[in-house]
Amino acid sequence: MSGIWIIAEKKEHALELLTIGRVLAAQMETKLSAFLWKDQNVPEDYIACGADEIMLAAPGSEGQSLDAFIPVIAAEAENNHPDAILFAATARCRDLAARVASRMNTGLCSSCTSVAYDAADRTIKMERLAYGGAAVQKVICKTRPVMVTIPPGTFEQAKAEAGRTGIQRELSTPAPSVLKVIEKKTKVRETKDITESRVIVAVGRGFDKKEDLDLARKLACALGGEIGCTRPISEENHWLPEELCIGLSGVQVKPDFYLGLGVSGQVQHATGIRQAKVVAAVNKDENAPIFSVADFGIVGNLYDVVPKLLEALKRV
Repeated sequence: MSGIWIIAEKKEHALELLTIGRVLAAQMETKLSAFLWKDQNVPEDYIACGADEIMLAAPGSEGQSLDAFIPVIAAEAENNHPDAILFAATARCRDLAARVASRMNTGLCSSCTSVAYDAADRTIKMERLAYGGAAVQKVICKTRPVMVTIPPGTFEQAKAEAGRTGIQRELSTPAPSVLKVIEKKTKVRETKDITESRVIVAVGRGFDKKEDLDLARKLACALGGEIGCTRPISEENHWLPEELCIGLSGVQVKPDFYLGLGVSGQVQHATGIRQAKVVAAVNKDENAPIFSVADFGIVGNLYDVVPKLLEALKRV
């Protein structure tokens, strides 16, 4: 047997993997399978969105750790020989992918931004950012299955199609793990998820003090968007929460409109806005790197420019 498998903890991430999974499965003329936890998902939803097969994993004992499913996944893969297994690149799934790959003695390409099938040489080719986002590394894994982790937000979520059918089968119950989850606590977000924002106003070192960020907030509000920031603002100054940090070590965003205020545009931050449709910037340094990736730019002090932009928006 063969096929493309997808594994993710959250439904929204699984739907993103189904999008690229459907493309690969169609190109390779094979089936698309989704690995789901029996107590947390509705299999029919995934079938409607492209899965041909649902592999239902029993929840196991209370407090069961995710690592208990490693032998189950590996055994299924050894018996069914999938061509590729796509994991959502979340913290727990990254760990799961690495350990499954090690158990199966196969390669793992992490944080891929592109996965494509080359029919000419019958290989799956992947791309990932390298050297802090300054370059794109192309990878070919010749072992099977090809193991890939894909950051959330890389692909659009698959849409449901009426009339789709698929099969479901239950997997064996995992043996008790040596690890046990004692307690789970939901991390409370202080802000909205900016990866879903269509307009983002990002703030950088050009701001002199924390109180001045109100200028950016007002502009973001006037534009119907959300505020984001560079790593120094969240990590060094602690002016904004880490979940608002955009860049290689933060979140990747793809808004319709991005506006950087006082953002220098170093490659680590620029990597996070590569998928923005329109990029604009305000910076007093005409040689700031942000202007090399911007569609529109204003050379000037943000303390002079932003109030004028707000006045112009009020008139509109």
